[in-house]
Amino acid sequence: MSNKITYISQDHLITQQATAEKQFIAEFAKKDYTIEAPYVVKNPYLINPLCALIMFKTSEEVSPTLTVCGKRYSREDLSHTFAAGTVHRLPVLGLYEDFANRVIISLPDGTTSSVTIQTATLPKAVCRCRNISASADYLQNNLMFLTPAGKNLPTAYDYKGDIRWMLTEGTMFDIKRAANGNILTGSNRFCRMPYNATGLIELDMLGKIYKEYRLPGNYHHDHFEMEDGNLLILTQDFHTDTVEDMCVLVDRNTGDILRTWDYKKVLPQNVAGSGSQSDHDWFHNNAVWYDKPTNSLTLSGRHQDAIINLDYDTGKLNWIIGDPEGWPQEMVDKYFFAPVGDVNNFDWQYEQHACVVCPDGDIMVFDNGQFRAKSKENYLKNCENFSRGVRYRIDTEKMEIKQVWQYGKERGQDFFSPYIGNVEYYADGHYLIHSGGIGFKNGIAADHLGAHMDKNDPTVELRSVTVEEKDGVVLYQLETEGNFYRAEKLPLYHDGDNVTFGPGQLLGKLDVTPEFDTVPDAEEANCLPDSWHAIKIEEDEDRIVFHGKFERGSLVMLCLEGDAKSHHYYINTSAVPYLAMCSGAFLEKDDRDIKLNISKEGLDGKLAIKIIINDKKYDTGVVIFTSYRKR
Repeated sequence: MSNKITYISQDHLITQQATAEKQFIAEFAKKDYTIEAPYVVKNPYLINPLCALIMFKTSEEVSPTLTVCGKRYSREDLSHTFAAGTVHRLPVLGLYEDFANRVIISLPDGTTSSVTIQTATLPKAVCRCRNISASADYLQNNLMFLTPAGKNLPTAYDYKGDIRWMLTEGTMFDIKRAANGNILTGSNRFCRMPYNATGLIELDMLGKIYKEYRLPGNYHHDHFEMEDGNLLILTQDFHTDTVEDMCVLVDRNTGDILRTWDYKKVLPQNVAGSGSQSDHDWFHNNAVWYDKPTNSLTLSGRHQDAIINLDYDTGKLNWIIGDPEGWPQEMVDKYFFAPVGDVNNFDWQYEQHACVVCPDGDIMVFDNGQFRAKSKENYLKNCENFSRGVRYRIDTEKMEIKQVWQYGKERGQDFFSPYIGNVEYYADGHYLIHSGGIGFKNGIAADHLGAHMDKNDPTVELRSVTVEEKDGVVLYQLETEGNFYRAEKLPLYHDGDNVTFGPGQLLGKLDVTPEFDTVPDAEEANCLPDSWHAIKIEEDEDRIVFHGKFERGSLVMLCLEGDAKSHHYYINTSAVPYLAMCSGAFLEKDDRDIKLNISKEGLDGKLAIKIIINDKKYDTGVVIFTSYRKR
């Protein structure tokens, strides 16, 4: 094999979508399309193969209804009536894969038209439904949306387990519906290991991105839309020695950071750790919830087995839910709750995810239960453990806590997820419980997280189980292949047209990537690096991502050399263990494969990309031209 450097330059997806949109709008303008012969664009925004856009005009203002016909009978139909107008742009959502989908458009005067939209088979990375127990009457027009925890893709299933929505880009962490009908989720753009993405994106169900909110500390795990539209987003400060211990409030319109909560200011970092805690990732914040009645933030800290509550205005600590073992006694006395009620059946939560504040102030959470103890000598094996959804009732005056509901303990290892999962509150007694990280090795609960397991090993089985329970009765259960981070039940359509033309926006900014001051002496090589290194350089509008394979312990440095100024970036080739891996989307099969993200913030001019490997400096032949400015 000859030595070769792979260089890929492409526009941001927002720009690609704007170009595609401009083209189909121009096509639509070329003639007067009617309901009888509408203009149809399949996958208009490039990343949702199970959707289309139908456009036509009418002489009078009318409210069209669009129906995607079910495969088997009319009860499976998905219908939506759109706002009145004379120019109609109708999102077609919920198409079946590899199928000639019949779509009916009807007007109030009885006029109807039928369109057939043929779809292709979905990518291999899609995880299929293994089993489902549900009814069309129960699920109605909702789908169950699952967000990926690995190389799988965001996917939504109907009551039969058929996939009716998906994205071909691996967006990150939770999907939540915003008040305007769009969805909020993490960008698929890698920024920093193990799973930090550039920011949060707002997109519609067609897959069109309206905004990306980039953050200097990147995005991870969770977000929350405030009543005024501003966004709470979990992040960190990479200029410190710790990660996943900050929350920011971001302006919805500008992407500016309005305020910051740093948990190091209210909690000790060297006490009461879970079995997965490290000095670097001491808190591991995986959920945020704002509660208006108490004007407070509730946050889940997996690596302290703790749910904490902060005053929104002052940032001061109000209380902590969790096993008090190992905490300073003065904190136990002031901030922790004492169990009351049926204490024999009371369990604390361990390495939990997805805290929710119920309307009456109760706290729900997915209790992963990993280790299920604070002391190593009491740790449970995964095959002897359980995960569950749990609801606690707290009295902040008496500092007492009562367990008022749980689901999952009775299912033992079959429902055990050592990482990831969530709960949702629909009404008292009506809940969703998603155990997303189930993994088996030779038929028993595996000792490793799913993201670290070999999916090609025939003795390994990864799955996800999502349950909805009402008044103690299971009304819905979905079991899929693979691990999924969270589950959300959502309708495909929302009030209004839910597609707006015009280019999306890149808001906020990435941080300046830290550089390395000391540059080792290295002999200039007159060849490219050996092809074994598999060097690939990806460039888009605001960053460069360098990929390469290097033996552990190699000295590697990336150099961006310019006439006026050069930039040097140290590449760590030592093995880095990740005790938490809530999304393995950026993991490589070979741990010698390295990725380095370099923000274009702070770069300017013509820069030649060179790479130092041990005692040789190689010119990759790639030259970039940067005059980066924030949009």
